Amino acid sequence: MKKNYKMWIITVMLIGTLCLTGCAKYISSWSATMYVHSNTSHSAYMNFGTLNGTEVQTLKCKEETGTLKYSAKLEIGSATVYIDYDGEKKELFKIGAGEEIEDSFDGLKEGKVYIIVETDGKCEEGKFEFEIEE
Repeated sequence: MKKNYKMWIITVMLIGTLCLTGCAKYISSWSATMYVHSNTSHSAYMNFGTLNGTEVQTLKCKEETGTLKYSAKLEIGSATVYIDYDGEKKELFKIGAGEEIEDSFDGLKEGKVYIIVETDGKCEEGKFEFEIEE
């Protein structure tokens, strides 16, 4: 009986793990130093000393149409930022070493908005901010 109980617990844990990872549309996978970030339903930011990999922020647009305001600054390296608000991943902007960007994107639809930051190798001294205005 004890063996069956242990096997049942292990099976439930494995199924739970597979369900949780299978439900995520995009997965974050990164290494960083001096990394500070926040993600609420309408805004997200990330500041870092170094970042290498992919970071995903999930926002929510509650109106039929919304605007994403964003800014980014990067001292060393390069990154591409993508957006998915309608089921399709699209490039939002690219940023390179020494660049600063401040812009907005109109036409968000009601629902989840995924912001995907992908570095091209190791980036240093970066700051990314995103906010939905409805």
